[in-house]
Amino acid sequence: MHTWGKFADKSVTDLCRVAVNRALGDAGIGWRDVDAVAAASSRFSGGKGWGLNGNDVVEDMGSTGIPVYNMSAGCAAGGNAFNVGYSLVAGGMHDVVLVVGGEKMPKGFIQTSGVDEDSDPEFLRQRCVGMPGPSFWALLCRQRMAEMGTTEEQLAKVAVKAHEVGRHNENARFRQQFSVEEVLASNLVSDPLHLYEICPVSDGAAAAVICSAEKARQLGGTMPWVAGSAVATARFDDGLPRGLAGTVPAGKAHHSEAAIAVAGALEQAGASPGDLDLVELQDNTVYYELAFPEEWGLCEPGESERLLEAGETLPTGKMPLNPSGGFLCFGEATTAMGVFQVCELTWQLRQEAGPRQVPGATLALAQTLGLGGNASALVLKR
Repeated sequence: MHTWGKFADKSVTDLCRVAVNRALGDAGIGWRDVDAVAAASSRFSGGKGWGLNGNDVVEDMGSTGIPVYNMSAGCAAGGNAFNVGYSLVAGGMHDVVLVVGGEKMPKGFIQTSGVDEDSDPEFLRQRCVGMPGPSFWALLCRQRMAEMGTTEEQLAKVAVKAHEVGRHNENARFRQQFSVEEVLASNLVSDPLHLYEICPVSDGAAAAVICSAEKARQLGGTMPWVAGSAVATARFDDGLPRGLAGTVPAGKAHHSEAAIAVAGALEQAGASPGDLDLVELQDNTVYYELAFPEEWGLCEPGESERLLEAGETLPTGKMPLNPSGGFLCFGEATTAMGVFQVCELTWQLRQEAGPRQVPGATLALAQTLGLGGNASALVLKR
């Protein structure tokens, strides 16, 4: 991983080079040992203006003629690229695949629509309805507050917990601790969400090497195994209206794509939600650490707040969530996020996470959610 932050003097290829070299060194292989590259790509920062980030990495590291697979799936691109890399190895096409994601984000609210086109719902939502991400997340919070009795103090406690563990992560951008009072005193962005309860945009890069079982035995060392990897898109009866108007069906997951991907990865792993030792989930805002565990069956509806306040979502608790510090401490470098989660799960399963270590972790889940109703999930085991 390359540390997250804002790096005006570095290109996205510079960030990726650091992550790739560290991943190769960790695996004990050289660049010429890589059979293929699966890259998370975006329109924001790379790939000749066409999202060809993987091609930039290959040209930078050395043009050896290997195939490159550039994946674009918004914030789920890193997880999607991992799924492609895993499929290439599991399917027997390649023995060693490098997965890489790097991003340099523009300042301000993320403009999700790339075109001024009145047939694009994202363009209409942002320009006509006037709802950037924080406003959307604020509505979700208000709904939960009305239905579950969630308080503003409980929302703030999610951010407090994130920074309590994130301060121990040398790769995180924000490593300071906050009190509940300090979170609630930070600038109000979209009622009820404050500045410290929303992830910022960041620059960052991460990389991982996936290899076949035979190659793994040759390389030796301690490594996790991919127990499951799944991608999904939103269903038509999703719990969120995907157009400009609609009603929310009772009992539906607010992000069906995430629920489907998580269920698929767990099924491949032959595991249930209760078997997981830790979860890295996409916390663009504090709401998701409360809602996602309930939607995926990690706990009962309305139980997340109690588990949070009892300390059960800390690395030493019964349901560790985002021991890395999550998006709240890293900031969102969109396409790199799914690969950043792979790094964290790997270090956790190797027992290399230091003060944020989940004791005895052997089974871990990562999840991302992206524009276009895209989602990814993966399960690693030791």
